[in-house]
Amino acid sequence: MNILVFLGKPAILLGILTVIWIFRGSASAQSPSAAPSSAAPESSSSLQTSAQATTPDKSADDLKASLGKLSALHQDQGAKLEKQNEQAKQLFKDGLISRVEMEKSDQALADARAKIEEVAKQIAAANKPSTAPAIALDAPPSNQAWSTGNARIDGLIRSYGNQYGVDPYLIFCLMSQESKFSLRATSPKGAGGLMQLMPDTAARYGVTNRYDVAQSIMGGTRYLKDLLKMFNGRIDLALAGYNAGEGAVIKYGYTIPPYDETRNYVRLIIQRYGKKQA
Repeated sequence: MNILVFLGKPAILLGILTVIWIFRGSASAQSPSAAPSSAAPESSSSLQTSAQATTPDKSADDLKASLGKLSALHQDQGAKLEKQNEQAKQLFKDGLISRVEMEKSDQALADARAKIEEVAKQIAAANKPSTAPAIALDAPPSNQAWSTGNARIDGLIRSYGNQYGVDPYLIFCLMSQESKFSLRATSPKGAGGLMQLMPDTAARYGVTNRYDVAQSIMGGTRYLKDLLKMFNGRIDLALAGYNAGEGAVIKYGYTIPPYDETRNYVRLIIQRYGKKQA
């Protein structure tokens, strides 16, 4: 009996060693640490290079996304105005509203459609290759040629721009975005004229008729100048203040307020202004 026990012990020990050897071999085959130590850095480098090579132009993508959002906003507003215009036509036909009110509705719809067309043109332009660098926010005045198509308006923009120390081309870009140079432009929120002044803003700068060309440009330019001073020359914040009100810029910690319309507005004007500067 002692002999059997003695002979059995090596057999048991041999079995245990065999199991351990099999387990270690299997673990070694599956373990990532079996790979050479230099493989990890090489793989990481390859991934970084690949990521850099395939990263798209973020600024171009941002512009396209911005234009898409702006187009959706304008189309939504246009659909609402079109419905209101149809109702106004019926009311006018029934003698329930005046011709003046009917004409205002027609003009509001025409302005909305013009904005939709303008954004469509901007989208088409954004899809074309461009090598123009981004604008610095403290860029000097531009000497590029530009025109609203109206010599008197062009002259007033330059005159008031020089008088109040605002780049006339920046005024031109803002006016284009605000009213598309439509003399009778009126927004659904109540802004009116070439520079789309709200009644309170117009009163602040002594504008008695927002649809008067000279008064509108004077008031809008003075307001833009004050915003530039308020925000230490930051064109983006001044534009945000013009669109959403300076109070909104201050409320959000001197940043562009988180409103899609305002962010698109600022991005598009700076994009246009920057291309001419380039």
